Amino acid sequence: MSHWIVAPVVLPALLAPVIAFVMRHDIPLARAASFAGTIALAAIAVGLTVMAAGGDTFAYDLGGWPAPFGIVLVLDRLSAAMVLLTAILALIVLFHAVATGWDARGRHFHALFQFQLMGICGAFLTGDAFNLFVFFEVLLIASYGLMIHGGGRVRLQAGLQYVVMNLAGSTLFLFALGTLYASTGTLNIADLAEKVRDLPVEDAALIRTAAILLMVVFAIKAALFPVQFWLPGTYSNAPAPVAALFAIMTKVGAYAIIRVHTLVFGPDVAVTEGLTGTWLMPAAVATLAIGAVGVLGARRLMPLLSFSVVGSMGTMMLAVAAFTPYATTSALYYLLHSTFSAAALFLLADLVVARRPAGDLLAARAPTVQNGLFAALFFAGAIGMAGMPPLSGFLGKLMILDALSGTVWMTTAWVAILLGSLLIIVGFARAGSVLFWKSTALAPAEPAPAPVVPEAETEAAPNAGPEAMRRPANAMEVAPTLAALAMLVVLAAAAGPVTDYLEAAAGQLYDRSGYVEAVLGGAGEVQE
Repeated sequence: MSHWIVAPVVLPALLAPVIAFVMRHDIPLARAASFAGTIALAAIAVGLTVMAAGGDTFAYDLGGWPAPFGIVLVLDRLSAAMVLLTAILALIVLFHAVATGWDARGRHFHALFQFQLMGICGAFLTGDAFNLFVFFEVLLIASYGLMIHGGGRVRLQAGLQYVVMNLAGSTLFLFALGTLYASTGTLNIADLAEKVRDLPVEDAALIRTAAILLMVVFAIKAALFPVQFWLPGTYSNAPAPVAALFAIMTKVGAYAIIRVHTLVFGPDVAVTEGLTGTWLMPAAVATLAIGAVGVLGARRLMPLLSFSVVGSMGTMMLAVAAFTPYATTSALYYLLHSTFSAAALFLLADLVVARRPAGDLLAARAPTVQNGLFAALFFAGAIGMAGMPPLSGFLGKLMILDALSGTVWMTTAWVAILLGSLLIIVGFARAGSVLFWKSTALAPAEPAPAPVVPEAETEAAPNAGPEAMRRPANAMEVAPTLAALAMLVVLAAAAGPVTDYLEAAAGQLYDRSGYVEAVLGGAGEVQE
């Protein structure tokens, strides 16, 4: 039993309170500690990914208590890849927050940042449904603080909506867990995978109820229709670096759907056959449509990016809803892509808004410097988010379209993806032309329209104002955006090896017997 499996949870859990209580008044020391912890997390994540690449599933029994009675963490290819994705994204976001001074807007940014990493990594590694709830709450509590970092009335209002929505989801989660435990006597995912299959269909009403409740809870986290409405307001008003980190938050909900509704309520389970997939596919189509229309109709930069995240979640969940190994491989590849493309755009938006406090997509005499650089970065990010060649989004969408070929939802899914991509392309093209072309083309003497400046965007950057408008972004500020875009290039250039790994991860995910045997060992009897 390798103790490295618990390290992605224990490391930030130990570091966060030290930063909060010892270093909160010493920002250079807090930055150094946070960087050291995040770099160590990335190194550990690389080691765990190499460890899992061999194909074995590793179970870590906390306190020596064997599953299903004790708390268990499980490492396989999928969980290792998600932890590595989290660590890489965290490094990029942390670098941006420090380079732009965002972390200095409050005393507890770095402590909350580490608690957030603890919750996210724990959610990816846990092998117990109740502890999935616990880690959800940890990351959500940290995200509440990060959401309102820097203060402001509009940000507090958006944070309140975010809190209320997620508290409702947490309440439903507890109802679902109570129903599951009453029906099966366990909440260990491997044990549930066995016991749910043994239940007679005529006595499965409670299990079906629990499956639907869990789907609704995970849909809230993943911002799926009809519970997607919290995301645009939250991401639009959050500090841009925080919104970039939140790009992984919706993926936690998607991961939970993939893990639980494949292992426990899979398509081959008689008591829940057709229950989740039938609901999930139309919800994904509607989510994609809402995101695409939102991008097309957005009149401010941050809402435009927020709706693009909604659309990308809809695209990914179309593949998840098919519940086949190849479709899951496609969904996982697109998950990696969409996380980095959203992060790149939010980080770039922070640089743009700092030099153009009015985030409205109106032509105004360009107060920005380095307009060409920002335009090029925005163009690259838009290509990634819209799924155009040569970046990884194009390959991801091709894989999803191929995976859905021959299914009953093929026509609907293809139309949704292709039409949604067109609307997103048009929306980003309009935004880019207004922000970077028409603004530059205005003559110096030409009066600029008076922009309506939302309060949240006047607070959007710590150094927004006339001085910031004249000050070029230095290399340290631009580097994180370039790093996130570079990850899209890496995913496209290394699409073969990455897809091979994800294909093996999907195959391991659908090998229920291997997961059960690794977690329960002799305590569980694998039945096919």
